[in-house]
Amino acid sequence: MAFLAIDSQRNLFTLQRNQLQFEQALVQNQVNWLQKEMAYVQSAFEEENPDASIDEDPYYLQLQKQEEYLTTRTQAIETQVNTLNEEISSSKQIVQNNIKSSCGLNLIGG
Repeated sequence: MAFLAIDSQRNLFTLQRNQLQFEQALVQNQVNWLQKEMAYVQSAFEEENPDASIDEDPYYLQLQKQEEYLTTRTQAIETQVNTLNEEISSSKQIVQNNIKSSCGLNLIGG
């Protein structure tokens, strides 16, 4: 019956993974928006200030920092998702092995 507890744990890991994947999608959407906003700001800045560098624009720098942070956050979430995928796979194998073992013992015991 230990496999039932392990299977419940696997289901919890699956739920956590799904939640992280949802969070990752939200963060990635924010990154995409920031990249579009940065492109717009850069285009407008270069049009208004052809001799200046975009690196002098505080709003652009703020967007750039946010984009870097969120990209790092997305990568961290991806690492967590991969770890959970490994745990889910391992738990699934343990459950399958325990079921096979339990069925084998029932056949032997009779």
